[in-house]
Amino acid sequence: MPAIKHYLIVRSSPEKIYDALTTKEGVANWWTVQTEIGNKVGDVNIFDFGERYHNKMKIVDLQPNKKAEWQCLEGDKEWIGTTLTFEIEKEDDHSILRFTHNDWREETDFFASCNYHWGYYMRSLKLYCEAGEGTPFEGNQ
Repeated sequence: MPAIKHYLIVRSSPEKIYDALTTKEGVANWWTVQTEIGNKVGDVNIFDFGERYHNKMKIVDLQPNKKAEWQCLEGDKEWIGTTLTFEIEKEDDHSILRFTHNDWREETDFFASCNYHWGYYMRSLKLYCEAGEGTPFEGNQ
């Protein structure tokens, strides 16, 4: 099955990256300010992008400072059933972040658009973790 993948070198600690992925404050600073976050496996996260997109993601794996994984329960029809995995690895004076949006049924134009947008938001995550300020969706974009 097709997957979107991004590999980032982030000049930040695994702890900072993990917090950016698993806390409301963190996600609101790089992905979307309209966020509801759970804190344990089985909880459901909600990510809204104004009236345009609404995503519900079940937390399926959390490994502190190493991994966060979500499965899409609600959202665009092409996202439902896909998984989003963030793997973090400490290396010397930086961290490696491997992002995978997996289990797509096919490579469509929407898949390509999402690849572009994930690149944008991965850069936003990197900026937030390194400099304290990302570029999240704020509802007026």
